[in-house]
Amino acid sequence: MKILRASHFGMCFGVRDAIALAVAEAQRQPLTILGELVHNETVLAGLRQHGIRFASQPATAETDTVMVTAHGASEAAKARARDQGLHLLEATCPLVHVAHRAVQLLVREGYHPVIIGKRDHVEVRGLTEDLAGCDIVLTEADVAALSEHPRFGVASQTTQPIERVRHLVALIRQRFPRSEVRFVDTVCQPTKQRQTAAEDLARQCDVVVVIGGTHSNNTRELVATCARLCPRVHHVQGPDDLCAEWFADAETIGLTAGTSTPDMTIDAVEQALERMAAEAKRLAGAAVPLAA
Repeated sequence: MKILRASHFGMCFGVRDAIALAVAEAQRQPLTILGELVHNETVLAGLRQHGIRFASQPATAETDTVMVTAHGASEAAKARARDQGLHLLEATCPLVHVAHRAVQLLVREGYHPVIIGKRDHVEVRGLTEDLAGCDIVLTEADVAALSEHPRFGVASQTTQPIERVRHLVALIRQRFPRSEVRFVDTVCQPTKQRQTAAEDLARQCDVVVVIGGTHSNNTRELVATCARLCPRVHHVQGPDDLCAEWFADAETIGLTAGTSTPDMTIDAVEQALERMAAEAKRLAGAAVPLAA
């Protein structure tokens, strides 16, 4: 059994920077993060070991200093924290800031904003909460439900697959031929690289293992991408989730991971797969009868 790693996978610079900032701040003062800094339980457990606390709302924060997650937040949400007398820090990914600025510019230039993304996702809430009006779409049915506007300004959640985004933009243009539709590509480069690498990997493998948190949108999108090209795809959070039965008769196993997955988790999964492969080889050898 051969194990292949995707050419691009795992933790991105925005997540690494957010974790480093949180740990550094926690060494200076008690710190509460508003929400999950990233959607990975291993990372969150590590932050708790540094004494970092988590709260869903500023009102329930137990420290005077709070931090916005890597997914960003609206100006309204940040104002609510400051209005409660809290010292606010930001771990927002710079590429999420780029998306915020793109949406704000579209609105200033008179476009009706359409955001491609998951309606209940923290990043999408941050992108849309300051807007007087907007639409959020993720499916063809969502596009079919749009009302006509003279000018549409379309941007995206940073972790959406670019193929989906382009498809939905094309549908908006098709549905409203009399409207001006301006698209600003806000899908981040790490997401694009990981999606492309996942496609290449899935084409080469009998089974693909995708490592990441269960709440991680970009990890789930990697699972969906691989599943279109490989019939056996499994989403795990760590080595304990692996089942040897998944790899029966598999010659090539692919590994990829979401942008909040730590290197040590990826290494642990790969080592567990290597142990499974060695055990399978041993059992196969033991089953071969001796020549008469």
